[in-house]
Amino acid sequence: MTHVENLPGWAALLTALLVFAGASLTLIGAVGTLRFRTFFERVHAPTLGTSWGTGAIVLASMLMFSVLGSRLVLHEILIGIFVTITTPVTLMLLARAALYRESSEGGETEVPADRRTD
Repeated sequence: MTHVENLPGWAALLTALLVFAGASLTLIGAVGTLRFRTFFERVHAPTLGTSWGTGAIVLASMLMFSVLGSRLVLHEILIGIFVTITTPVTLMLLARAALYRESSEGGETEVPADRRTD
């Protein structure tokens, strides 16, 4: 029911390449989670994979549905905006919570004077 057979060859190829690129970037972020040792290193890799990977998949979806002319691409634009906004905010909140926890437990992490919130 998706009418993909009506998609021109150039659009199908470009859509497939964008989906592959998005999936690859997300996979790289997931592998980064496994390879890094500390929490602060681990939290960075998936956020980059999520942002850029989602962006490529959103572009692929926008291209396919625009070429097919079956609907507006408003859904994809909203998904891209929300993922782009929420991913870095989540990264900052997780990093601050981990930094606070580590410093309150007597860890070796020193909070720079210009970054203190108190």
